[in-house]
Amino acid sequence: MKTYQYNSLSNSAKEALLKRPKMDFKSIFGVVEPILKQVENEGDSAIKALTKKFDSVDLNEVTINPKAVSISLNENIKSAIDIAFDNIFRFHDAQKSTPLVIETMEGVSCKRVTRPIERVGLYVPGGNAILPSTAMMLSIPAMIAGCSTIILATPPKADGNIADEIIYIAQKAGVDKILLAGGAQAIAAMSYGTESVPKVDKIFGPGNQFVTAAKMILQNSEAQISIDMPAGPSEVLIIADSEANPAYIAADLLSQAEHGVDSQVVLVATKNFKLSTLETELEAQLNQLPRKEMASKALENSFSLVVDSLHEAFDFSNIYAPEHLIVNVQNAESWEAKILNAGSVFFGQFTPESVGDYASGTNHTLPTYGYARMYSGVNLSSFQKSVTMQTLTEDGLKKIGPTVEILAELEGLQAHKNAVSIRLRDLE
Repeated sequence: MKTYQYNSLSNSAKEALLKRPKMDFKSIFGVVEPILKQVENEGDSAIKALTKKFDSVDLNEVTINPKAVSISLNENIKSAIDIAFDNIFRFHDAQKSTPLVIETMEGVSCKRVTRPIERVGLYVPGGNAILPSTAMMLSIPAMIAGCSTIILATPPKADGNIADEIIYIAQKAGVDKILLAGGAQAIAAMSYGTESVPKVDKIFGPGNQFVTAAKMILQNSEAQISIDMPAGPSEVLIIADSEANPAYIAADLLSQAEHGVDSQVVLVATKNFKLSTLETELEAQLNQLPRKEMASKALENSFSLVVDSLHEAFDFSNIYAPEHLIVNVQNAESWEAKILNAGSVFFGQFTPESVGDYASGTNHTLPTYGYARMYSGVNLSSFQKSVTMQTLTEDGLKKIGPTVEILAELEGLQAHKNAVSIRLRDLE
């Protein structure tokens, strides 16, 4: 990792540190758009053909019903899933809101209620590893929200099947169908619908650049879907002071770096943090990792920043807006009010990012690429929409009616005014 003295940098150099790895969406869109069109036109047969092409898997069926599948799970794995599932459920279930009812003036009652998004698609990446954590993070709030149709898409294994861990979670969360596909073709199938795949209204979940491109294209198309958020490579920013254990910091940096070569890990440390000890720890721990090469390349594209104070550290963090923010400083929680932009925050030396990734209860589907400045991570409300309602009494219309008449006439909308006036005349 390169190390910079923050106050020795020019303004342009500081701005350069805020930039993420560039994604060439123009060329990616060129690859993805024909895939989307093929699925729109050919449905299930396109899913089978594209899964054969990209995953070398011959599918007999495009979807399976998880409720109809028998599985066998190691008890330790099952127990770990159950504990994580319960924690995630508790945290998201506590996010339920009560209807908001207010009388804005006498006789004018306004109300806001929440309703589930009826049909949702959940994308769980596959590839080199199964991701039961992502399956839980998406399916549990969908279940709690009361979504009537839940489709989970994930790439099949070489034998055409889905990992028992994913099926077990789908069973617990009431998933209706599992789509045996990944990549842009899975996003297209859920967006347009096919013979076997119901069309959804909103798509959730992380993915590679092709998945991200497909989501971005389709949310602006006639498919009429929305998406959870834009997404880029995963990232972490750690703020550390002299109290932080360099071994812990190294472990947290590497846990993010092993996601992929384009992952970005950033350390913002005060001058009294032991950077030399950190370098030793990074090398020692890196050599023990199965994904050593991948993590090493990610570190090459990352940096450390030495600041004069923690106030300066949090100022930089807020501008950077990290997906994950680890605050490993003395009295870490006392800095909570200083944090404006972050996907998820981890306070103190005994709170590694890994717990949020898997089992503490918070959601790990978070805004990356600086989008934490304006997006929230996935939560219960992501699977809901608000509906406002109002009721007026006769006296209420008499009181507010003249105001509406004046404003409608001001805007030149006579029919709007008449809708009020005709009622007021009847009440005279």
